[in-house]
Amino acid sequence: MKTLKGPSLFLSQFIGEQPPFNSLDTLAAWAAGLGYKAVQIPTHLPHIFDLRKAAESQDYCAEISGKLANFGLQVSELSTHLQGQLIAVHPAYDAAFAGFAPPELAHDARARQQWGVDSLKQAARASQNLGLNAHATFSGALAWPYFYPWPPRNAALIDEAFKELAKRWRPVLDSFDNAGVDVCFELHPGEDLHDGVTFERFLALVDNHPRCNILYDPSHMLLQHMDYLGFIDLYHSRIKAFHVKDAEFQRSAKSGVYAGFQPWLERPGRFRSLGDGQVDFKGIFSRLAQYDYAGWATLEWECCLKSGEAGAREGAKFIAEHIIPVADYAFDDFAQHESEGSAVRKMLGLEGE
Repeated sequence: MKTLKGPSLFLSQFIGEQPPFNSLDTLAAWAAGLGYKAVQIPTHLPHIFDLRKAAESQDYCAEISGKLANFGLQVSELSTHLQGQLIAVHPAYDAAFAGFAPPELAHDARARQQWGVDSLKQAARASQNLGLNAHATFSGALAWPYFYPWPPRNAALIDEAFKELAKRWRPVLDSFDNAGVDVCFELHPGEDLHDGVTFERFLALVDNHPRCNILYDPSHMLLQHMDYLGFIDLYHSRIKAFHVKDAEFQRSAKSGVYAGFQPWLERPGRFRSLGDGQVDFKGIFSRLAQYDYAGWATLEWECCLKSGEAGAREGAKFIAEHIIPVADYAFDDFAQHESEGSAVRKMLGLEGE
């Protein structure tokens, strides 16, 4: 069995204009000081990480790795959540996602889509240059506006949406295959890939592509009232990345899973800092150890109550305490006795037959 790696920290929610959150160097020093061993780096902010340069320059990647190593850190994964989103955008969300691409592409949906595809292909090469084997992203969404349809579900509409999604992602998956890196889709409401059924549907349409994998985040499954432990049993062979994020659902007489358009603080379902929610992390870490998950446990901090700095500080300790150092021998090995041939038949009462 393998002991999973961690703790790692997803930097996206912490990047800001003030030190230590405004450069990779100072973010690394801060994260290392909290006890993190790695960082998951978003790739849409060139002043933090220049994706184009990383795709083209082995020297730049060596420089990044060296900077982090000075603080005892490494890169767990790169992230292209924003760029992946742009690979498939329903027109209803055109304006909402316009800011995810460079300003000159803001009002050109087709150009934004191509920029997203190009960015993912750059991420494949950058991940290879950094020696990584997994990458975190979103699938984007064409069918999401119809997730709870009225009039009733149009099967042809959903079929066409998933066919198109697979068509757009197939060349990206091939690029990652050439780079030897797994694409890990974070299954997330708002994305067409948001649960096991939608992932399976997409996987079949990309011919069970070996690089089509999952970023496991139990918080989104808890809020969808899914069996997130059973999910690991079913999909462990495709789980290649792990966001450690907590959540809670408090039943309400006024609203439910869809939250009534309320702010996070007032929703029945909301994200919490590690240990403050309802996710069974002991069960999760046990399952992942059982199935030899060899990747990183990465904190994604999102909480409507606790400050990010407090959540990050507590999260490093929380993850470290939940990682199970797996056994390299069975506890009952001392009593093991191998028998062969006639001795085995004698033990079974079959001697002489």
